[in-house]
Amino acid sequence: MFPRSFDYLAPDSMDDALAMLAEHGEDAKVLAGGQSLIPLMKLRFAAPDYIIDINRIPDLGSIIENGSLNVGALVRTHDIERSELIKRRYPAMAAAAPLISDPLVRNLGTVVGSLCHADPQGDWASVMLAMNAEIICRTGDSHRRIPVAEFVQGPFTTSLEPNEIATGVDIPDPGSDTYGTYMKLERKVGDFASVGVAVHLSFDDGGGVERAGIGLTAVGPANIKATEAERLLTGAELDGGTIARAADLCAEAANPHSDQRGSAEYKRAIVRVFVSRALSAAAAGKAA
Repeated sequence: MFPRSFDYLAPDSMDDALAMLAEHGEDAKVLAGGQSLIPLMKLRFAAPDYIIDINRIPDLGSIIENGSLNVGALVRTHDIERSELIKRRYPAMAAAAPLISDPLVRNLGTVVGSLCHADPQGDWASVMLAMNAEIICRTGDSHRRIPVAEFVQGPFTTSLEPNEIATGVDIPDPGSDTYGTYMKLERKVGDFASVGVAVHLSFDDGGGVERAGIGLTAVGPANIKATEAERLLTGAELDGGTIARAADLCAEAANPHSDQRGSAEYKRAIVRVFVSRALSAAAAGKAA
């Protein structure tokens, strides 16, 4: 099926893009990578009258670390996958990037675009929940920062206003002693997650957990931040009892439904196993 006809707009500045969005409002969609929007348009689940392509706007394709890590709205997943900075400092992001879809999608699809699409099976939102990231949004005359936990409100629903453009995502400094990973169960390579778990830990000088973040994929109507497990882990030592209790709390936080990918009980069990594996690997790394 072909998309419905639309007008194509290609601004070369953010001011122009925001002016176009203010003029056309909910009749317009912003295009970055297009790996979510274009399939929806082909199926006519989305039928915007205007497409505002932001790919000509400079300074949106940068990965910059300056106290925190800023990932611009045009940073592709393959940019994350190949970044030595990400591999060295942000291991949960490095682990997630090669597991997302296939090389064609990773070459075009953007991190920020995935967050704005808000698919409950999307991987990046769980990673950003685990890392306590914030979305940076801009209107014509103001900026605001929205925690990802507040930005993603439900299936394919965010708190982004019709006149706003998400210009990047900001990730806090993880500290010098960090562990992170992303584990994903999929039916075949490149598939959406049946279950995904992102874990991000920062350690204090004594080896205890200073900060903990856990995000769950595909086990609820939106990506889930496992706050009870995070609170348990913060300030704790990663011993067997703590790991087991944290894994149980994550399974309890999950709210999956049974489908062709597995029963709800099976998905909760996978959450428990993935969290236990990730925390055990972190504990083993500290002990080594």
